[in-house]
Amino acid sequence: MAKKGRVFSGARPTGRQHLGNYLGAIQNYVALQDDYECVYCIVDVHALTTVDTTENLKENTFEMAIDWLAAGIRPEETIMFVQSHVPQVMELHTYLSMVAQLGKLDRLADIQGYGAPTS
Repeated sequence: MAKKGRVFSGARPTGRQHLGNYLGAIQNYVALQDDYECVYCIVDVHALTTVDTTENLKENTFEMAIDWLAAGIRPEETIMFVQSHVPQVMELHTYLSMVAQLGKLDRLADIQGYGAPTS
């Protein structure tokens, strides 16, 4: 059966996975594989914006990958990667942030009617 499209999602490894992670995201990640080409990313670089310490980041990243695989992510048909392991991700971020600053994007969203409500 042909896949309907592509799904890209990522999660920050800020701690151990728990039932809320499973019910809120992981079970959906697994189910989506049947109908979509899936790309799932462990966004360890993004996690740096919210963690107090990086002491457990490497271990949490590894544990998250193991948990996703144990829950049913099928690496033979689904792309799963760690953000910091792909240097092109940071390179793309650098280029995009040079030409698409947040202020410009916010103004563009306001012009197009996509901005946050002002009232």
